[in-house]
Amino acid sequence: MKIHEYQAKQLLSRYAVPLPEGEVASTPDEVAAIAARLARPCVVKAQVHAGGRGKAGGVKLARDVAEARAAGEAILGMTIKGLVVEKVLVEEAIDIAAEYYLGITLDRARRCNVLIISAAGGIDIEEVAASTPEKVLREPIDPAFGLQPFQVTKVLCQAGVPAGSQRAATAIVMALSKAYGEIDASLAEINPLVLCGDGRVVAADAKINLDDSAQFRHPEWSAWADDAEEDPIEAEAHRRGLQYVRLSAENLRGSAPAIAIIGNGAGLVMGTLDEVSRVGRPFGVGPANFLDLGGGARSEVVRQALEVVLLNPDVRGVFLNIFGGITRCDEVAKGLLDAAEHVDLKLPLVVRLTGTNEEAGRALLAEDGRFQPFVEFSAAAEAIVQAVAAG
Repeated sequence: MKIHEYQAKQLLSRYAVPLPEGEVASTPDEVAAIAARLARPCVVKAQVHAGGRGKAGGVKLARDVAEARAAGEAILGMTIKGLVVEKVLVEEAIDIAAEYYLGITLDRARRCNVLIISAAGGIDIEEVAASTPEKVLREPIDPAFGLQPFQVTKVLCQAGVPAGSQRAATAIVMALSKAYGEIDASLAEINPLVLCGDGRVVAADAKINLDDSAQFRHPEWSAWADDAEEDPIEAEAHRRGLQYVRLSAENLRGSAPAIAIIGNGAGLVMGTLDEVSRVGRPFGVGPANFLDLGGGARSEVVRQALEVVLLNPDVRGVFLNIFGGITRCDEVAKGLLDAAEHVDLKLPLVVRLTGTNEEAGRALLAEDGRFQPFVEFSAAAEAIVQAVAAG
């Protein structure tokens, strides 16, 4: 679950992390009123669940109330990566002497959380990691002992944080680590962590992603849910109880024809994404989404899944890949045939059925005649790619 910058800062304030003074506004008049209360240069920042706000014109410096109002008028209502800006954060402008990236997240390869620090703060950390990985420092956090002050001192020195600022920076790093664990975050980052001209160390920006699996421990999260900030298809899928992730245009290499992926089990679906990517690369064809039916998928779930993936206008074909364990292949076949009666399916669809009751499932599809079931994974992937590539 993603939350806005201002909400992330509200959480960090509970852990005494130094933050710029500021408030949230929804209208230009509110922006002007906040700027007047601050009575000094300020920054107006769009509040959307998207990166690259500055490059998109969603962050503007204002020297006085009039400029702040103009910034609010320009930013409120603008669209950034498909999301409409409905709120802005108005904060005091900071005298920046140096910027650092600071983050904590799960390192799946090391099977532990990891502290990440870089002297190349204030810009896209993904680009830094890809082009100059030596600038990104990673310190594993032992799950038994937690982050230790000596580890923080080591990476701060390696990142070039001045000695006079290290005590304040250490306090922020330790507070971020404590917050990350206590609020059940999957990502907590400050970018940039700013060394100010007056010697202060301040969290100028903050991003926190919360682990949905821990929501039962945090009933207050429900107030932060914002369907308007989600991809509309993902929001609809979640309302239907489906595990769906829409892949972005960047994943599809622009406007490449896309294949909707439906499978049962996260591992199988990820393997299907890989296979479709591999087979489709020479044809400029790639996967459109991740959709996991889960175990024991009934016919109604299959129908719902097909309806959801077809909401994506980029989809040019559908690959239904089922390996029956607790999921029965005949139930999946029934769901597909039921969906075909209710959905105007004009796109190629390939289904692979193997496992529990596979013979019965394939017999149902063969009797209907509209869908040819496959047994082999690679053959099914090649069939849907070729069908989509052929138009």
